[in-house]
Amino acid sequence: MAFCKNCGAQIPDGSQTCPSCGTSAGASDLTASFDQQDINNNKGMAILAYLSWLVIVPLIAAPQSRFARFHANQGLILAISSTVWGILTGILAVIPVIGWIISMIMGLASLAFLVFMIMGIINAANGEAKELPLIGKFTIIK
Repeated sequence: MAFCKNCGAQIPDGSQTCPSCGTSAGASDLTASFDQQDINNNKGMAILAYLSWLVIVPLIAAPQSRFARFHANQGLILAISSTVWGILTGILAVIPVIGWIISMIMGLASLAFLVFMIMGIINAANGEAKELPLIGKFTIIK
């Protein structure tokens, strides 16, 4: 049995939607499961969640907002991922020649984090709750 990404309820095998909240079992766009008033009131907090470690601000300023927490989760995963990636790139840069080449390639690949940040900000500003590619399926904050 699978579990709903939105409410955590069990989803029977073969079911396309959660029996508890109606969220699509495979959807990466969860906007319909959020209250429109919550979205309108907390767009600014959701945007802040994608500005690296400013992700802490929405957690403190809007702890009751499901919309802000969703984006804070996405932003926290992005911040952790980009920090770890940066540390690995820095460690590899110490190795002469081959490390420098690998480090440059990893540096170029780190542009993906900038793209993900921009995507998250656009989604938050538009009042949408869409998971980021590759890292959006992970949940730290519920």
